[in-house]
Amino acid sequence: MFSEERRDQILNLLEANGRVFAKELAEMFQMSIDSIRRDLSIMEENGLLKRTHGGAIPMTKDSRPAPPAIRFGEGDVYQNAIAKSAASYIQQNDSVFIGGAAQNFVMLKYLPQVPFTVVTNSLRVADVLRENHLVQTYFVGGQLKPSGNVTDALAHEFIRQFKFDTCFLVGGGLSSRGISTLTPEVAAFHRVIAQNSRTRICLASHNKIGFDLFITIVSIDQLDLIITDEETPRDKIANLEANGIPVIVAQA
Repeated sequence: MFSEERRDQILNLLEANGRVFAKELAEMFQMSIDSIRRDLSIMEENGLLKRTHGGAIPMTKDSRPAPPAIRFGEGDVYQNAIAKSAASYIQQNDSVFIGGAAQNFVMLKYLPQVPFTVVTNSLRVADVLRENHLVQTYFVGGQLKPSGNVTDALAHEFIRQFKFDTCFLVGGGLSSRGISTLTPEVAAFHRVIAQNSRTRICLASHNKIGFDLFITIVSIDQLDLIITDEETPRDKIANLEANGIPVIVAQA
């Protein structure tokens, strides 16, 4: 069963029962409870449900994804810690890529007060940056998704033209294999960005570490730095560091 099919079934169970329990889902799908929790975390990030202790409840009556205005907000304490640490790596006159993940959006309030250039594929990010007189912003062209992001074939051709001092990569999962996501198109787009960047920084909160999703964006050895939060277990940090990649634990 594909992950999308499993999540559809979880939504059906939510609609029918008003609540699901991670332990019961793990038994039903014959998966580890950590994998089920990862599913629920991804679904929560997409506005499909609300995580609870031991399971989840519906986010909305019809289980539709929350609009970008809700998804891209102030961020939780861990996202803010990671965002503040990440922004400190931007230097004057740098060219950087900032994508359209919720974690990227939280970074915007911590950007340094120096002139630099941002390339983004996020309409939400570009809309905020257009009011920042210190930042020269380029918006990637192509087909606009409901999320406000652009990752199609036109975007691929556009992004190849740029070289970046630093890119900030955010995926759905991070393990000793690398950063991964659910969609091949998204993976291919960010792979080009990584190839065209001098420094590649992965931003990964504790609920993303130790998981592999459908397709790899870049392997672990292609990263220069990982920034996570203090809720990430020490053994998971050690597994990442064993690959020779430094890991920064951002303090809330």
